[in-house]
Amino acid sequence: MSLPVLVAIVVFGIALSVAAVHFTGGSRKARLADAQQARDRFAQDYPDEQATSVRLTSDGQTAFLELGRGCLGIVQAIGDCFLTRLVTGDDVAVLAAADAHAITLRLADFTWKGGHFTFADAADAKSIVDMLQPQVLNSLEKAA
Repeated sequence: MSLPVLVAIVVFGIALSVAAVHFTGGSRKARLADAQQARDRFAQDYPDEQATSVRLTSDGQTAFLELGRGCLGIVQAIGDCFLTRLVTGDDVAVLAAADAHAITLRLADFTWKGGHFTFADAADAKSIVDMLQPQVLNSLEKAA
């Protein structure tokens, strides 16, 4: 078999494999439809935690769940799966209000750095900052 024919077969095979994965849903991105889906997904990993309220980002990729006791639950779409995380003020490295509707959250944990999150309602962004900010300030004061 000549080299050009072999290269053509390999390229065609790879293209066919990528197309098959795409058309069978392999490149589909997960999205949170509503607060109940976020609660249900979070409960799969943390069944003992009860959310008092849920705040979804405007793109439906992330949900922040208030759990009480200064603890926040996060459900975020990563590809076609969801990442869940418990966060307290001690876990936060950076927390800033980018504008009225957006926050930037960075964690000290290397497994999930955080990100920039935009909300449809400015009150949702403010409540996340208000919930974590006093704890961040208290942990900085203790370290000093």
